[in-house]
Amino acid sequence: MRFFWIQQGPAIALACAWVLAVLAYLRWALPRLAPVTAMFASAFGAIALLLVAAAVRSPWSVPCAVGAVALGVGHAGWMFGVLALRPRAAPAPAPAPAQVPAQVPASTARRLVPGPAPATPAVLDRKTLGRYGIEREIGRGAMGAVYLGKDPKIGRLVAIKTMALSKEFHGDELVEARQRFFREAETAGRLQHPDIVTIFDAGEDQDLAYIAMEFLKGEDLQRHTQKLLPVADVVRIAARVADALGYAHSQGVVHRDIKPANVMIDLAVDLVKVTDFGIARIADSSRTRTGMVLGTPSFMSPEQMAGRRVDGRSDLYSLGVMLYQLLTGQLPHRADSMATLMYEIANETPPDVRNWRPEITEAVARIVALALEKRPESRYADGRQMAADLTAALAQMGGIPATESPPTAADPPNSRGFDATVKINRSK
Repeated sequence: MRFFWIQQGPAIALACAWVLAVLAYLRWALPRLAPVTAMFASAFGAIALLLVAAAVRSPWSVPCAVGAVALGVGHAGWMFGVLALRPRAAPAPAPAPAQVPAQVPASTARRLVPGPAPATPAVLDRKTLGRYGIEREIGRGAMGAVYLGKDPKIGRLVAIKTMALSKEFHGDELVEARQRFFREAETAGRLQHPDIVTIFDAGEDQDLAYIAMEFLKGEDLQRHTQKLLPVADVVRIAARVADALGYAHSQGVVHRDIKPANVMIDLAVDLVKVTDFGIARIADSSRTRTGMVLGTPSFMSPEQMAGRRVDGRSDLYSLGVMLYQLLTGQLPHRADSMATLMYEIANETPPDVRNWRPEITEAVARIVALALEKRPESRYADGRQMAADLTAALAQMGGIPATESPPTAADPPNSRGFDATVKINRSK
């Protein structure tokens, strides 16, 4: 027995050392790595140990094999443990309808996420957020709720959009998300344009990040995708949105989620405001979660749908989709599955808007078609040029009276579900 321990003792000690090294790796190194990086690191380590085991003689081959097995089994156990402990969110209750016009209605704040649902935003259980008094909740989304607040210093009403970053991100991702939040809020706050909602302040209070912005008494354009506006009004609104986008793009800011729900109007006072500038970029986790793309599928450009880098021309494509829907009551691409929708956006040319509404002029139809070009280089390069073309088309329509909106066809199964903001996992 003594001879056995003298002969085998070093090999047993080496096997124990490998097991301890694997445990240290699982405890401290693995949680800090991205999932894909962790998988490759563990696989590389296990294969390297197996190759060493095959190359050396017994008894030294046994500890290397034990280390490889321990690494493989340990990584698998860690992965299943993480999945088992992942919190599962309960479905969010439907928000009560607002009693007065709101900055962001519940339909605007809606977020639909395929796959695992994000954590349900917590109900704010206090009367203040930062320096702002909280009046009531006026909207709710996947990242957080929207509240009507009041600045006590000057008595100004503000809309406060909250984001529970700590529920969406963890560890190093949370640090980066918080930095991105304030960076993007600052960038969006520098935008000074009459048709872009003004951002007053951004802060964080008890792990709840918030943005205080201009409170608008109006409605978003979503309802006018069913109850259509006169063509002239639609063109006039689209021209102002295009001009606002052109200004934002000149400042290096891309919206990434242009759609009717993100444009507020009040025709009685000639109000048009693009909302949520910077919000899509703040919420977008693509830099830290491989393959994630944030946006509204029916309004996504082909390059955004593919997960490629986007610029201002992607916003102008989304504006083209919005213009198409406001003019016709139909989306340019409609499908009963996400896969079919993605294919049509990338490959199919949508029907001419005049097929749905014959009184639309040729000039307006040309603008819509140009905005919906598949290749970015074939579209409008500048929102201000698109605005100029829309203004010229509006001038040509000068004497056309407002016509009654035509009835709209029913959507195909599930197509309405693609009107909401989602995160698409391109890595699957």
